[in-house]
Amino acid sequence: MTSQRKSQHLDIVLEGRAAGDGRTGLESVRFAHVALPELHLDRIDLSTVFLGRKIALPFLVSSMTGGPARAAAINARLAQACQAARVPLAVGSQRVALEAGDAGGLDRGLRAAAPDIPILANLGAAQLNLGYGAEQALRAVEAIEADALIIHLNPLQEALQPEGDRDWRGLTARIGALVRALPVPVIIKEVGAGLSAAVIRTLSDEGVAIFDVAGSGGTSWAAVEGARAAHPRDAAIAAAFADWGIPTATALRQARDMCPKATIIASGGLTTGLDAARAIRLGADLAGFAATLLPAALHSAEAVEETFAVLEGQLRVACFCTGSPDLTALRKAALL
Repeated sequence: MTSQRKSQHLDIVLEGRAAGDGRTGLESVRFAHVALPELHLDRIDLSTVFLGRKIALPFLVSSMTGGPARAAAINARLAQACQAARVPLAVGSQRVALEAGDAGGLDRGLRAAAPDIPILANLGAAQLNLGYGAEQALRAVEAIEADALIIHLNPLQEALQPEGDRDWRGLTARIGALVRALPVPVIIKEVGAGLSAAVIRTLSDEGVAIFDVAGSGGTSWAAVEGARAAHPRDAAIAAAFADWGIPTATALRQARDMCPKATIIASGGLTTGLDAARAIRLGADLAGFAATLLPAALHSAEAVEETFAVLEGQLRVACFCTGSPDLTALRKAALL
């Protein structure tokens, strides 16, 4: 059932029925143009360090899929492209792989295809109330030799799914226990409704130091579940929440203000390298892309690499036209 649901999710996104309102807040960020940058475009340094590994670009392939049969091909293409571009890869939920043995490409072949980049494992927070704990989390990490584990928070999606997990009591303490038990960092990620400052503060107190704000404006999981609804009543309930959430730019600013020293990933509706530049200027360490890459991932690794090249080119021009020789300078670039 879980595998079938994830396949439906993928189809709905690809058919364009999951788009949010597009208002991430990043569209209002405008750089002051520098007409005399005094830089060589090709020598701008876009590299950074994430989870102890040097990466060529401040991008992250955000979690997309972990269940359907076609996930194996998608994951293989993403891993190949990420290795070539030196970009971190976050996999989709590994619940199906752990429970049904259907790895969907989420096995050690992933690390073999991408030996030099950070790879992030992924489980849902709600599973921690369904018998999951350190043992299952460690299995997810070891299955793909991951550098960290994402715990994703998706209460809105679970509330709107007919088969959703409704009991979210006690999860803060369980997440904290997991942080202390695992040998790799735990990353907290929303899935498109944004992390609030209050939630970040709570989980920071539990030892979490990496957050993916995953704000609203991109894929709407309320719209996804509304499209899946078998009963008009369920579709009507979901429809009211199609634009629910904290816009990505707002969530990003609040996260950085709340945790100045944390690693912050900005995802949720980012579609261009200019969006990445805007997010970095607002305090992000990395910019996450998912739906933007999915069509290419369905085609070939080379198509994904070409998408990376476009995103890199856009980010590079943004640095050039703000007089920023590297990402540190971009974080201080003048805004209108």
